[in-house]
Amino acid sequence: MAREPRRSARLDQPREVRRGLVPTPTYDPEAFGRLSERIARFIGTGRFLVYMTVFVVVWLVWNAVDWPLQFDNYPFIALTLMLSLQASYAAPLILLAQNRQADRDRVQYEQDRGRAERNISDTDYLTRELASLRIAVGDVATRDFLRSELRQLLDELEERGAVGETSPRTASES
Repeated sequence: MAREPRRSARLDQPREVRRGLVPTPTYDPEAFGRLSERIARFIGTGRFLVYMTVFVVVWLVWNAVDWPLQFDNYPFIALTLMLSLQASYAAPLILLAQNRQADRDRVQYEQDRGRAERNISDTDYLTRELASLRIAVGDVATRDFLRSELRQLLDELEERGAVGETSPRTASES
């Protein structure tokens, strides 16, 4: 029997998907993430602590009394197993919720950084515009400047004798 030559795996080609005998379950990661956040939020409340405390106290009292309905004798192996199981599921759910929150925070920080950069560039633009307006206003002749210039011209004309005795300035001076 001739053996088929083994095809070398090429890195530029995707691998063929192997379908198993048992289909793998699919789930919506976003829905699972939202559920984990809800659970993590509930676990972090005082209400959860009160419920858990009441549950443990009832369990201990129920099983500490020696009666026929007792199901978990001292040292409360079933209670320890349940609390360990609850903790083993709570820790990854809390971590998943924290990772999702960190992702949301990272997006928010990036948006804030972009907004801050736009604000800085807008402020720089407005500062340059304001400076150019100040320069332009500094070059504009004001009313007081025009009056002083006209007064100087009038004085020069009076000195030369070109202005008669009926000038408005001489009438106002007398």
